[in-house]
Amino acid sequence: MNAPIDINTIVEDFEFLDDWDDRYRYLIELGNGLEPLDEAEKNAATKVQGCVSQVWIVTDVGEGDDPVLRFRGDSDAHIVRGLIAVALALFSGRQASQIAGTDESEVFDRLHLSEHITPQRSNGLRSMVARIKAEAAKALGG
Repeated sequence: MNAPIDINTIVEDFEFLDDWDDRYRYLIELGNGLEPLDEAEKNAATKVQGCVSQVWIVTDVGEGDDPVLRFRGDSDAHIVRGLIAVALALFSGRQASQIAGTDESEVFDRLHLSEHITPQRSNGLRSMVARIKAEAAKALGG
């Protein structure tokens, strides 16, 4: 299993890469680094609605009133797998309250994602974030 990459590292790497072709390759690389899901984990309960590509996110919830949530994800599309890796770097391994309070748009704006990915992928990314935040709210009893 690969160690999860830090969101700040992704932002720094994106800022270092001038060309969007290089950034797309980097996104694909990030996606290739995701821990694979078992086929059994790719089911209706883990499927993210609102994505054109097939996307699955599995949530592992820790103990306590404000548990740490860990996410794993997969997709049938290479760039979307990279977007999953970005979302997981931002949210996975954090307490539910931190996830609920995170402003992902600030990070995504720094990556200039909305300017360079298709509207369908932007919608899919929003759906992934909504799913992650819903899981955090559920873990907090909401």
